[in-house]
Amino acid sequence: PDPELFDFVAGQAIKKMHQFPASFIPNTLWPFAKMNHSSPKLFDAAAKESVQKLDTFEANDISITLWSYATAGHVSLELFDAAANEAIKNMAKFNAQNISNTLWAYAKNDHSSPELFDAAAKEAIEKLNTFKHLEIANTLWAFAKN
Repeated sequence: PDPELFDFVAGQAIKKMHQFPASFIPNTLWPFAKMNHSSPKLFDAAAKESVQKLDTFEANDISITLWSYATAGHVSLELFDAAANEAIKNMAKFNAQNISNTLWAYAKNDHSSPELFDAAAKEAIEKLNTFKHLEIANTLWAFAKN
């Protein structure tokens, strides 16, 4: 992919981020993380906007956002702290992949959140039969690392 395209999109997204509905934030961050295209200003702007909109995020939005930060190696303590609180409140809405990706992101970024891990453990036990092998492995890795 053309780095200039990613840089252009990042610049436009930063300018318009305040207009984005919640789901646009993770959908914007994911390709940058997946393609390993560094864009600290985009991730900083997205963290600020995400914290303000977390109460409108779906479980999938939370997990993809956190996964993107961890994959990109971008740290936002404020976002991870706020997202933990939101995830705990809505853990019943998290599916196996959401739980796995969220815990993996916290462990990958060395961000401790015992309350989140406790809530996720209870939910994972309830939904264990829906976990795929990789989700089980990543979840266990996150618990072992955290």
